[in-house]
Amino acid sequence: MLEFDAETTRILDTAYQGADITLRRRMSFDALDIRPGEHVLDLGCGPGLMTQELARAVGPEGKVTGIDPSPVMRDTAMERCANEPAVQILDGTAQSLPLGDGSVDKAVSLQVFEYLDDLSGPIVEIHRVLRPGGRVVISDMHWDSWVWSSDDRDRMQRMMTAWDSHLADRLVPEKLPEELAAAGFGHIRTIPVTFCDTVMKPDGLARMMLILMVGYVQQNNLLPEAEVMAWQSEQLARAAEGRFFMSLTQYVTVADRV
Repeated sequence: MLEFDAETTRILDTAYQGADITLRRRMSFDALDIRPGEHVLDLGCGPGLMTQELARAVGPEGKVTGIDPSPVMRDTAMERCANEPAVQILDGTAQSLPLGDGSVDKAVSLQVFEYLDDLSGPIVEIHRVLRPGGRVVISDMHWDSWVWSSDDRDRMQRMMTAWDSHLADRLVPEKLPEELAAAGFGHIRTIPVTFCDTVMKPDGLARMMLILMVGYVQQNNLLPEAEVMAWQSEQLARAAEGRFFMSLTQYVTVADRV
């Protein structure tokens, strides 16, 4: 669990609503092809940014159910969506969805499956709650696509390996088509979205990753403090010198319940 002070939280909130992370949500949103009046499941709704956007799209006759196991995230989502009557926020997990069979039209999950030890169980659950003809959109990073330049490649690799330890599965996008087909989904397609930062944008993915990585590695004592600080300083210096480069690809997987 990462804990942040007020200033770091403010920086991260800026990133969540910045261009890079907004694009991540937008790609999933567009793939859903929302129609007015639909019931949409936002699995792992987090602070409710996607939930709120979905509520606006389904309109007053529709419904959006956000599900998250974190009380802090649920409280944040409920506060954000307080003026959205279409929204309900529920406690639940991907392995056991608190919804009836065939009760939703669409389901979306953004950056959740890479934290799950088991992919098949949650996919079967999504299949259960979707109506026939319904659609699921699952978006996660493929961490083998991650490139981050450094003058000290060995240190960079140690930082990336340390960050990997917070994931349950770093290869989710390549596994999803087979898992979805096995669960009874069809019309499966995959859409790549590559983020490439050559400057340290204040609201960008790279800056958010730098903050998250430093916090995670420090709080879990995965590397010596001096090494973490040297890595951070190097990246900030490279950005100031115009030598910054970080790239990572998200894959949006879309499937229909046939």
